[in-house]
Amino acid sequence: MLTRRWDKSRMPSRHVTVGPGRAPHRSYYYAMGLTEEEIDQPFVGVATCWNEAAPCNIALSRQAQSVKKGVSEAGGTPREFTTITVTDGIAMGHQGMKSSLVSRDLIADSVELTVRGHCYDALVGLAGCDKSLPGMMMAMLRLNVPSVFMYGGSILPGKFQGRDVTVVDVFEAVGRHAAGTMSDAELHELECVACPSAGACGGQFTANTMAMVSEAIGLALPGSAGSPAPYEERDRFGVESGRAVMALLDSRLRPRDIVTRRALENAAVVVGATGGSTNAGLHLPAIAHEAGIRFTMDDVVEIMRRTPYIADLKPGGKYVALDVHRVGGIPVVLKALLDAGLLHGDCPTVTGRTIAENLKDVVFPTGQDVIYPVSKAISPTGGVVGLKGNLAPDGAIVKVAGMHKLRFEGTALCFDSEEEAFAAIQNRAYKAGDVIVVRYEGPKGGPGMREMLSTTAAIYGQGMGEQVALITDGRFSGATRGFCIGHVGPEAAVGGPIGLLRNGDRIVIDAEKGTIDVALSDGELATRRAAWQPRRTDYNAGAIWKYAQLVGPAHLGAVTHPGAESETHCYADI
Repeated sequence: MLTRRWDKSRMPSRHVTVGPGRAPHRSYYYAMGLTEEEIDQPFVGVATCWNEAAPCNIALSRQAQSVKKGVSEAGGTPREFTTITVTDGIAMGHQGMKSSLVSRDLIADSVELTVRGHCYDALVGLAGCDKSLPGMMMAMLRLNVPSVFMYGGSILPGKFQGRDVTVVDVFEAVGRHAAGTMSDAELHELECVACPSAGACGGQFTANTMAMVSEAIGLALPGSAGSPAPYEERDRFGVESGRAVMALLDSRLRPRDIVTRRALENAAVVVGATGGSTNAGLHLPAIAHEAGIRFTMDDVVEIMRRTPYIADLKPGGKYVALDVHRVGGIPVVLKALLDAGLLHGDCPTVTGRTIAENLKDVVFPTGQDVIYPVSKAISPTGGVVGLKGNLAPDGAIVKVAGMHKLRFEGTALCFDSEEEAFAAIQNRAYKAGDVIVVRYEGPKGGPGMREMLSTTAAIYGQGMGEQVALITDGRFSGATRGFCIGHVGPEAAVGGPIGLLRNGDRIVIDAEKGTIDVALSDGELATRRAAWQPRRTDYNAGAIWKYAQLVGPAHLGAVTHPGAESETHCYADI
């Protein structure tokens, strides 16, 4: 068989492989066992977030080997490397969660630097946990070399007392245990069976939300994001992803050709239709920023507001990712939305075909109640909505999927950290009708914009989920349910109204109207603002301090650099 001769004159790897002056560089590749033929081929970075921190990432190393096989079969030379993750399930409920959102941008930065430093021509990125998915996609847009994204897959559901359970059931069980309605033995039994395999959390939490986004936005192969982590078919998707990136290299179809404004709109539709994580309101603007597209949280929630809710998924519904896979996977969701005219079918994808062409042969399955056709939607409004008002001039976001009551009026009970709020909840130092305010947890003020799953799950575990609301300038896990409003902006650390609240202030939240207001006059807010003093954090050195100096507001994606709009060159064109 004749080996293809690739023209490297426009490829970044020419800087490390071509010409007499690169003999020292080539000597390094010979040292690693590469042949002259392999050095002459395109270099494809195979980036994973593999580690032993959590089940989300533990299967990625094996899947990377399949990707490398596909790259090699298609005439490329794969070069595997890893980057970090901070896994929210482990970081949750303590100071470690301040590292979580910071890790998204560090993942993007580290992938960028690795690819730049070694002059790779293309990229396949594998990710398994909440922040690693957007982080990897951000790197692809930033570098703009031909790229394919691949999700590591979801975890299988656990079984407890005859029903499917996820890690969220364990978080909520902590609240039940504190309330005296669950024994030590039952809690231990649940924690031992809730997470029975490798893979990311199984509900429509942040990981599975962003996995759906990867297909909807066109960066992942159809069906690749739905197969659970332990399934052998993930190896097939790995091989196909490796082959696909080589085809993209041949056609020179790049991420910024794929991720357009219309593709981002498709992604927001899918999040709304599936009751996805509120964190998509943070990550989609950040992904757009890497492509030089202004796509704010306002844009995301406006699209979600008019999108029908069609997927009965946890935490608001009954089912998990495995159930979606069993009825045909993410292509079924996309097909339902496309047939209803809710997706831009002409958007290109990494297959080289459009969304509509990819879905041409998908048949919507009958006899199942996991995914509904749009004509029989669970509700006419998407599962995530935005709020604005004098308490959140820059906006806020709430997941309404599965909620029955969309209006809440109550009195503020203010805490200046998650720890203070969690302690009060554990001690039942709150009452029905309270609006629990957790502030100074925003991107700058945290720093790091922590998620509050431990706190919200404890409330639900105590049976108070429908009787209180919680608002924060931090974030909520995609697993959070109930009247929990996150991303309130401007954040307290920069003098936002949430930092001016006092215990007893009357707050009205109306998710139907999209409003969040405190019953204070403009004059009273101005008086309080004049008396307000900035607060210092305990993070005055290190990576989290550095993040706090750079990070922008949540409604613009909490990004840490000027983005593609300010570029004078793109890496792919060096």
